[in-house]
Amino acid sequence: MTRRIVVAGVVSLYMSVGVTEFPVRYASTSSPRWIATGVSGAAGHIARILKKLGDDVRLCTVVGRDLPGLGIAVELGKEGLLGPGIVEEAESSVGVTLVSSDGRRMGFPHLAPVNTVPYPVDLLEANAHDADLLVLTNAKFVRDLVEPASRLGIPIAVDVHLISDLDGEYNRPWLEAATIVFCSDERLPDPPEVWVRRLFDRYPRCRLAGVGLGSWGALLATREGTLVRVEAVAPRGVVNTTGAGDALFATFLHFWSETKDPIQSLRLAVVHAGWKIGDPAPATASLIPEELSALDASHTPNTVVGRWDT
Repeated sequence: MTRRIVVAGVVSLYMSVGVTEFPVRYASTSSPRWIATGVSGAAGHIARILKKLGDDVRLCTVVGRDLPGLGIAVELGKEGLLGPGIVEEAESSVGVTLVSSDGRRMGFPHLAPVNTVPYPVDLLEANAHDADLLVLTNAKFVRDLVEPASRLGIPIAVDVHLISDLDGEYNRPWLEAATIVFCSDERLPDPPEVWVRRLFDRYPRCRLAGVGLGSWGALLATREGTLVRVEAVAPRGVVNTTGAGDALFATFLHFWSETKDPIQSLRLAVVHAGWKIGDPAPATASLIPEELSALDASHTPNTVVGRWDT
């Protein structure tokens, strides 16, 4: 059964530039190791992955009438994502990412053109008709949509990325509304196992909590007490780690919606993310389910299942 998933958030035109190392040494001119351009942004990347995996995706975003916006619209059209949820404004979000030879990245997202756009609540509600899941990214223009969306009776998923405070004012609307919460471990004040326990205690709607662990893989906890750890794999090596968290999040959502199996869903998510970071432009490269299944069979990551509530 095809699942209908709404994704709300930023879509950007990004240029990724391969540099030798960090910090970047000043020079008046310098030849990059490589350059890749494509459509990304959290919502754009998540929507593309879900679409490739076979979901019916309805993208709610802002696209400008400027030159970057024309490129974004063409790319979304090719992907089958240019639908009625697109709001047209004067300017688009753009960004640059510097990527070192070990795959580490430094992003420069320019979100100001879309941050203050008042996205219509009725347009989100129209796109959410008959939806199975709402993926509400923590983009600024999405914030005012979270509370009305929480009244629609549709499960909500969010990746709060570099969160460090469960009581922080900015992310609170999403944490109060979401049934699935993902984040990165990069700025967590506690070990991931402690963090998920605190998350469940603080936000009763949350049923699943995922934490991206970078080169260590990922962790997932269920409210019922199951704790899953999956070690990282990199079938094509590491070229660009940009968007690895988006890939983990989106792939997990697809397979969880399909199977309700947290172990298999997280394992496939880790494998997909590990494969994607082997590409100079990870947001433009995704696998279909059959390809991902074959890759999982040949690069099965070590998986440990335990409890977080003991």
